[in-house]
Amino acid sequence: MDVKNLNLSKILQKNFGFDTYKGEQEEIITNVLNGKDSFVLMPTGGGKSLTYQLPSLIVEGTAIVISPLIALMKNQVDAMRGYNKDDAIAHFMNSSLNKTQLKQVREDVKNGRTKLLYVAPESLTKEENTEFLKSVKISFYAIDEAHCISEWGHDFRPEYRKIRPIIDEIGRAPIIALTATATPKVQHDILKNLDILDATVFKASFFRSNLYYEVRPKVKPEKQIIKFIKQNKGKSGIIYCLSRKKVEELAEVLQVNDIKALAYHAGMDSKTRSLHQDMFLMEEVDVIVATIAFGMGIDKPDVRFVIHYDIPKSLEGYYQETGRAGRDGGEGKCITFYSYKDIQKLEKFMQGKPVAEQEIGKQLLLETIAYAETSVCRPKILLNYFGEKLKDDCGNCDNCLNPKKKFEGKEYLLQFLEAVNELNEQYKSDHIANILAGNATSAIKSFKHDESELFGSGDEKDVKFWESIARQELINYFLEKDIDQYGILKLTDKGREFLKKPYPIEITEAHRYEDEDDGDDIQLKQGNGSGAGDETLFKMLKGLRKDLSKKMEVPPYVIFQDPSLEDMATRYPVTLEELTSIQGVGRGKADKYGKEFVKLIAEYVKEFNIDRPQDLIVKSVVKKSGAKVYIIQNIDRKVNLADIASSKGFSMIELITEIEAIINSGTKLNIDYYIDLTIDEENLDEIYDYFSESETDSIQDALNELGEDNFTEEEIRLVRIKFMSEMAN
Repeated sequence: MDVKNLNLSKILQKNFGFDTYKGEQEEIITNVLNGKDSFVLMPTGGGKSLTYQLPSLIVEGTAIVISPLIALMKNQVDAMRGYNKDDAIAHFMNSSLNKTQLKQVREDVKNGRTKLLYVAPESLTKEENTEFLKSVKISFYAIDEAHCISEWGHDFRPEYRKIRPIIDEIGRAPIIALTATATPKVQHDILKNLDILDATVFKASFFRSNLYYEVRPKVKPEKQIIKFIKQNKGKSGIIYCLSRKKVEELAEVLQVNDIKALAYHAGMDSKTRSLHQDMFLMEEVDVIVATIAFGMGIDKPDVRFVIHYDIPKSLEGYYQETGRAGRDGGEGKCITFYSYKDIQKLEKFMQGKPVAEQEIGKQLLLETIAYAETSVCRPKILLNYFGEKLKDDCGNCDNCLNPKKKFEGKEYLLQFLEAVNELNEQYKSDHIANILAGNATSAIKSFKHDESELFGSGDEKDVKFWESIARQELINYFLEKDIDQYGILKLTDKGREFLKKPYPIEITEAHRYEDEDDGDDIQLKQGNGSGAGDETLFKMLKGLRKDLSKKMEVPPYVIFQDPSLEDMATRYPVTLEELTSIQGVGRGKADKYGKEFVKLIAEYVKEFNIDRPQDLIVKSVVKKSGAKVYIIQNIDRKVNLADIASSKGFSMIELITEIEAIINSGTKLNIDYYIDLTIDEENLDEIYDYFSESETDSIQDALNELGEDNFTEEEIRLVRIKFMSEMAN
């Protein structure tokens, strides 16, 4: 493909409503369009999905996106459809579809209407799906959450290791592998397993300045959490716990304290899980208390806090989970509760597992302890773990905002480096710390290190002190860990230079969490926030979005994300044309969702006599839509709804939504002629009776009650229109 002649900025604006690309997005897209393999390492919220969504619209054929969770696929498909008038543009193929739905997906793919097809790795291995995909023109493969391939990754999934052989069977096309978290070892594992070692590698910075990191002593954590949430009233947040039991207990405690919270874990039935997730996305509850089963499928941009009730098993998992805060670039607070007792529990869980798995688990846990107990800038520790160096302190974490006491550390650093050197760079940090502190563990006795001159040479300090020195060595790049040998310490060139010519260096006193006795007086820190120009209008727009999201049964962010609403509340667009210049709003989105928003803004501008930045005068209130008049006239003439939809360029669902809006505004319509042709009398009666007796007009509730295998959403919505028209109007 001749990429040079493509105006990628124009394509971005037209389809997604953004004026500029983030970071390396444009370079990645160009690489994909040139038919080359790509490996993308980009933090959560960095815009990974755009790097395969946009090329899929340009390249001939259908892009296959391999994704691990049904919820994640649904969110991505909803978002993609939100940018495009044709719902067939994106589909998913997984176990949640019935035969009729699967048939429709395959037809749309075959007819070339579908540019993005999301597939679970388990679905990909099914012979019938493999055979079908062999007959499809595939533009490229996108492997999302690619860290699932690696046993060193925090979400290892064995099915992911079968992806490459299946791709070879279906037919080779360029591959783009994407992940938000991967250490150098995991990166190599992914590239090797997918056989794309020569792929172009794109690494974005893992530093996100809007996230505030804090570790608190785990003293009366429930009390601290309730206090924190009440001080952040109305904001969305996720609380992670390691056990299902704790999830349910904490959710109950929050509910009793008048906090809108729900539980979520893998032990719940799928309907309840989906309902709780949807209620969180639709902003019907503020807080989800969950195990790590919740999150990978969550694409909610305005999560304002992520709390870890228990310390996580790995820094990789921790970074991924905290990364769900502030994805829109706004405020994101990441609070973690830490107690060494939790570490001992996690170590106990590892007993009985295979030795290699125990070794991996123990090493990952040591990294987490180092992070929790450090007094160094927290993002510096996190970035160091992922192989990135942050030059300056972040200035937005607990350690930066409340710095610990510093002391001259040259002699201690030197003593530790000399020990690493004398032991021929063959041991991990905890082993050397125990030697220096004179702590004769079984490992030290087995190597007879308790008989060496080094043993006890630093016994004026304890093991925890020497472990904190090891962390300082790593942060200062005097030492590095050999990732292939479970974290054995190796001297760097900088470390060898320091051994030859030591110089004064200040280091920070480590925090002793076990000494803390109460968490009541801890100050709450603020992350970097973003705000709308006109707060009153912003709140009104959020209210309208919530109403529309309920009416259209899509999460609020699918309609417009917070930054878009903030831009509207700053620039006051009063026409659909002006709306397309708003951040994140393309023509498709403006046409699909914009009408109600510009109407509200126009009325607000008029009522409060606002001087808009555009200096445009509001001439009149937005008139009744011509499309609505056309629909009403044609229904009166008993024209087939499929023909009405086609003539206006609507999908059937879009037409039904328009009809629902007409009905909801109080106009009576008779669509019996169409219902009689398309819905069995028995089914019609059953749905109608349901709405006659139900306390809610929710389509999802109706599907749950009536059974998704028996009725389609379209049927239920059509009968609901009949019911509302006859009973409400």
